[in-house]
Amino acid sequence: MNTPSGLGDAILATASDAIIATDRSGAVTFWNAGAERIFGFTAEEALGQPLDLIIPDNLRDRHWRGYQRVMASGESQYGHGDLLAVPAMTKDGRRISVEFTIVLLKDEQNRPTGTAAILRDVTRRFEEARQLKRDLAEALRVK
Repeated sequence: MNTPSGLGDAILATASDAIIATDRSGAVTFWNAGAERIFGFTAEEALGQPLDLIIPDNLRDRHWRGYQRVMASGESQYGHGDLLAVPAMTKDGRRISVEFTIVLLKDEQNRPTGTAAILRDVTRRFEEARQLKRDLAEALRVK
């Protein structure tokens, strides 16, 4: 396969989607311009920090139990191409909705070394769908 020069760098630097990588402990090792735009933290603020930066308090225990299980076993319940949807937090404390795909990073011995994820802010779409459901429920109740 002939890959255009600079393609990887261009994708990683994109400002539209967040691209975040973590190490085995869950500390951020890569944070692109898209992550800065969506979550509000600069790369300097995020690098080396745990993912707690963007995980709502009420979801942290569940997240870390799953993360540690995956790092210990090398197996994830999420397959390649699975699109996951979760709430996330921004630097200013707003709760947003994100969809993401995630891959497990592994070393030469096939042991997990961390994760890489591509995330997209879908808050507007999520809120519109929620409003449509409320409107439909109201319309059905009126009849």
